[in-house]
This record gives sequence, structure tokens and C-alpha cells, in this order.
Amino acid sequence: MWLIIGTIPDADFALSCDGLMERPPAVCGDSLLLPDGRAVPVQRGTSALAATAILTCKARNVPLPGLLLAGDTGSGKGSRQAYAWLERSLPDLKQEQIDGLTFHYLFPDIDWHNRVLLAIQALEYPPILVADAGFMYVAKMSGYADAYDLFTPDLGELAFLADEKAPHPFYTRGFLLAEETDIPALLQRARQHGNCPPNLVVKGATDYIVCQNSIRYAVSEPAVPAMECIGGTGDLLTGLVTAFLAEGKELCQAALGAVRTARSLAAHCQPCPATQIGELIAQLPAVLQRAQDSLFTPSGTC
Repeated sequence: MWLIIGTIPDADFALSCDGLMERPPAVCGDSLLLPDGRAVPVQRGTSALAATAILTCKARNVPLPGLLLAGDTGSGKGSRQAYAWLERSLPDLKQEQIDGLTFHYLFPDIDWHNRVLLAIQALEYPPILVADAGFMYVAKMSGYADAYDLFTPDLGELAFLADEKAPHPFYTRGFLLAEETDIPALLQRARQHGNCPPNLVVKGATDYIVCQNSIRYAVSEPAVPAMECIGGTGDLLTGLVTAFLAEGKELCQAALGAVRTARSLAAHCQPCPATQIGELIAQLPAVLQRAQDSLFTPSGTC
């Protein structure tokens, strides 16, 4: 089983461990439906990632991921509840059931991060670890970014990973430019300081897939420029990677398939800047129905 961990921007949203129960979560229209009856709007953030992963797994007959969600509007209270649940509960779960963990928006608490990472590393069968958004930040800040298997940064976040002194992307030093031509140098600097795992998807107008510390693929077609304006497209991509990893694809295959699927979805929907991410996610089943295994093969990638 795969587990997605993140927060919902609602201070009154109580900690939810749905999907670890008998009834899995579901997606209906523009809502993420939890087994306890709550409906979470599919907007940018963890709800978009989770909805994408659920629809993709369902379309490809893969067991649905579990969700560990907490309400947090920036105080860190809900995030700490999620951290505490993981530290307490991971040792009690059947270790062979947890194939991977995808961490998303969580308040960057270094002490709690380290406690959870220690709990994960103590498992007999350590899961694959994927991090995006706020959790990617705290993983880097903790000094243990290289303990993860995959990060999914955009260009600005890659510059942050390359800046060994920056505590947050807002404080990335200006000499670390976030341009596509700078990607090899930024990767080298991030690796030099142990601030990234060996595998990354660098999201942008061209998506760069880094496998075992080398840029393996650069995917730029089909190109739909409006996607750059729509909030949540990065969350969608991380949800696709999560689903393909849950299916059993190896890391670079999953990353390549995710990038190509996201671009196929954009070409299918032809969005405008006003399009909402939920509208795109709702069309995933139609695109995945036509998806072939060629999505995961390298021919025609660069």
C-alpha cells in the first residue's frame, strides 16, 4: 500500500487516517470523498495530489493509496498531529504493507521530521520516499534530503535545494539563477551539499527527469503554455508519479510516465489560464483509458 501525507487548509479539519481502514477514499466531481463522509474540495495542494493518485490508480487497476490528512492553515498544529501519528503508528503497521510514502504540504518542523524519518528507517522494509512542496523544504532543511528517493521541485525550488544556506525558498540567494540553462550547475551544487536525492523531476516548460544523479530525459512536448498559469499542476504531476510508483514502475519509468501523462492531459483539455485544476483532474480517466505502456519507454523523449 502507498500512503499520501499532507494538510488541508482548514483549521477545523480533524486528523484523518482514511484509506488505512477498510473503505478507501474516492473522487466525485470536484470533491475528494473520505470514508467518514467528509468532502474535501479538489483544489491545488494535497487534495489535488490525492485525487490525481486515486483516479490514476483506479484507472490502472492499482490498489488505492491511503491518506493521512490534517487541517493546518500555517500554525503547524495539524501538521504536528500528522507527524505524531506517523511516529507512533508506523512501527505498528504491517511493514510489508507500506510500499511507499508521498509527503506533501506539512509545516516544516525539523525535530518532528527527524523523528518520523528515524521511525521510517527503523522499519524492516523501508518504503520508497517521495517529497514535494513543504515537506521537500523540511527534508532539505534537516540535512537528510539524500535519505529520500524522489523530489519533484520546480526551477525555483531546485535553486533553493542548491543553496546550502537558505532555510526557505523565499531566502534563496540571488546569484543562484532559476533558468533552464542553470539546471546542471544547480543539480551539482545540490548534490555537493547533500540537499537532494538521486532522482528528481524538475517541473517547468521543459520537464527534466534526473535518474541516479544524471539528467536522463527532457520532455517538452506536447506544450500547452496555459498550464504554467494554473495552480496545482505540479501537485497533479506528483500525484501521477505516486500512482505509477504504487503500480510498481521503477522510479525513472514512473517519472517519465507522469510527465507524459500530464502533457497528454493538457493537450486533451486545452485549458486556458482560468481553468481550475479540478477540471483537469476530472478528465484523467479519459486520458488514461487511451494511455499505452509506451508512456514509460524512453523513445522520443529528448
